[in-house]
Amino acid sequence: MPDLLIELFSEEIPARMQTRAGEDLKKRITDGLVEAGLTYAGAASLTTPRRLTLAVEGLLAESPSIREERKGPKVGAPDKAIEGFLRGAGLTRDQLEERETPKGAVYFAMIEKPGRPAADIVADVLEATIRNFPWPKSMRWGSGPMRWVRPLHSILCLLSDEAGAQVVPLEVEGIKSGDTTEGHRFMAPNRFSVTSFEDYAAKLKRAFVVLSPEERAEHIWNDAQNMAFAAGLEVVDDKGLLAEVAGLVEWPVVLMGQIDEEFLELPPEVLQTSMKEHQKFFSVKNPKTGRIERFITVANRETADNGATILAGNQKVLSARLADAKFFWENDLRVAKSDMTQWTRALENVTFHNKLGTQAERIDRIAALARELAPVVGADADQAEKAARLAKADLSSEMVYEFPELQGLMGRYYIEAAGEDAAVAAVAQEHYSPLGPSDDVPTAPLSVTVALADKLDTLTGFWAIDEKPTGSKDPFALRRAALGVIRLVLENNLRFGFLSTAWKCVKKCGTDRELEHLEKIFRNQIQADADTLKRFGLEGLPKEGVKDFFADLQSNLQENLKEWIVRDHATTRDLLSFFHDRLKTFLRDEGIRHDIIDACIAMEGNDDLNLLVKRARALNAVIATEDGENLVQGFKRANNILSQAEEKDGVEYSYGADVKFAETDSEKALFAALDQAQAQIGTALASEDFPAAMTAMSALRGPVDAFFEDVQVNTDNDILRRNRLNLLSQIRKVCSSVADLTRIEG
Repeated sequence: MPDLLIELFSEEIPARMQTRAGEDLKKRITDGLVEAGLTYAGAASLTTPRRLTLAVEGLLAESPSIREERKGPKVGAPDKAIEGFLRGAGLTRDQLEERETPKGAVYFAMIEKPGRPAADIVADVLEATIRNFPWPKSMRWGSGPMRWVRPLHSILCLLSDEAGAQVVPLEVEGIKSGDTTEGHRFMAPNRFSVTSFEDYAAKLKRAFVVLSPEERAEHIWNDAQNMAFAAGLEVVDDKGLLAEVAGLVEWPVVLMGQIDEEFLELPPEVLQTSMKEHQKFFSVKNPKTGRIERFITVANRETADNGATILAGNQKVLSARLADAKFFWENDLRVAKSDMTQWTRALENVTFHNKLGTQAERIDRIAALARELAPVVGADADQAEKAARLAKADLSSEMVYEFPELQGLMGRYYIEAAGEDAAVAAVAQEHYSPLGPSDDVPTAPLSVTVALADKLDTLTGFWAIDEKPTGSKDPFALRRAALGVIRLVLENNLRFGFLSTAWKCVKKCGTDRELEHLEKIFRNQIQADADTLKRFGLEGLPKEGVKDFFADLQSNLQENLKEWIVRDHATTRDLLSFFHDRLKTFLRDEGIRHDIIDACIAMEGNDDLNLLVKRARALNAVIATEDGENLVQGFKRANNILSQAEEKDGVEYSYGADVKFAETDSEKALFAALDQAQAQIGTALASEDFPAAMTAMSALRGPVDAFFEDVQVNTDNDILRRNRLNLLSQIRKVCSSVADLTRIEG
């Protein structure tokens, strides 16, 4: 069974595209081979900046022959139908076979497809893959129609086995396949031939090319750590940067350079970000002081001076970059220490969204909401409002303009420099969190307060203007914001009514904004300016006429206010439903089923997310037990019998059963168990002890089972029947006080 080796050699492929390209090459080639009947034992893709490589082991030498029977039209069918069937089968009429079927005589065709050599199949699949490769961005070069991420230079395609290697012949836009490749662009540029994957990898290594990206990354990291350790320093871990740099070089040479003394007092995050974003340098810090003191760069070649010239050039460019950063830092510090309000005032000219106003207006809303949320979180209201007004001030700073990824972090530095409390300064950095399911959740009261206000304003604002996520599209990251609110609430054990809070936010973004617009129209209605009069066609009208017109307009618009309020309430309800959906996704990782959450959502207080989750977790624990599972079945049986009887009789059996009509011991025991459970559940729910409430409910399993085993509910005795139906109603009432068990599946 032969092995297959493919290499597509080109100009440098962007590092961010290499991993995906390797996976796409592997998938498209292997899928095409299998579809054509060629199975294989294993496949692996490898990438360097200039090549995509695929090695396939244990490939069949040829595809198997196929014999297929195909049913055709009836004998005597129109000639066009028969001719179409023949074309599809690739046969002539004399090759068809007539057979009798229950529906009459029918033509059948036996189609035989002989196997094809692996080389022919590989050539077809590889050509189709090259011509239709899914690059995120591609280009054309020369005069041909060929598109590739960068100009494609050569195609290596070999099938090898014990007998030797053969080139799979194919040609794509003038590029013929062969058995040769190139080594390092500068250190071994000559082409050489290979006979197998092992030969290929070994010769590339001798030609200064490390084929495996994982091996390149490991080499870079080990050398960087060793250099830093020798100087008493340590490399700042950055897996993303490591993967990117490993995609920029074929022969990594690690070098460590100095940062000029004048830049060492810059915040370490500024140094790290500037070096990473502009130069792709790793930061090296002093573990004792936390300062970034040196950098690691990775060259793509060895030099006679051991990289001295490369380091000198890099240090020169880095100094220029850091000089800019130092300039931004010093300018921003002057502003922060003198008057940060000029930054917040500048946000009046920055649009957050054309339907939601400016960033300054949004900050006003967040500050107002933070003040209301502060008592719930346990924060000082004045401090919460101040922190909310300062948290986004750094968006106007020069440093954040240059490095947007430093927003929040720089705000913390600047607010501290302005002399504010450290807790207020921390809000600037922490209020954006959590940004994802694994991100840390703030715990400081001020940070939690502003983080909640920020996310709730975002969600309610976009809901108010009907900009909701649709399908997989979520351009404003509203799902992430909702998950952030859920994690903030749960991990800080917060309790507040979501509906009332969301209503206030929606009103601020919706009805209040519309009323504010009305106020602007009516503020000086009698002395309306010429443009306003012209817009309404009122030029030349007496002042009294103008006044009457605006009074009528105001009356009509005030009527619309009622519709706006109804709309905003509906918006709030819809947003709560969105939160419930996100909560289901969040709790799925805990193993809590959607139907269990639905059973709790149906209960009163479902806008208290913390309360809802506690109820769901307790119900999930009970349902997982045998008693809980069987009780649900008993409840459903009771509910079904009761519902059918109520529908048939046209009455509601909810007026209380009387124990004096109980005939059996199991019936009497159920009365007693329900009374005891109702008392225990009521006490537990009053103290929000959901595990105790669920335990009390699950204790009904035995009495309910015994009742149904011994008692016939729909007896001929009307008095007993009504009493027992009322007893079933009591089962439903007691259990439904804990959760809506009708929503539990199974």
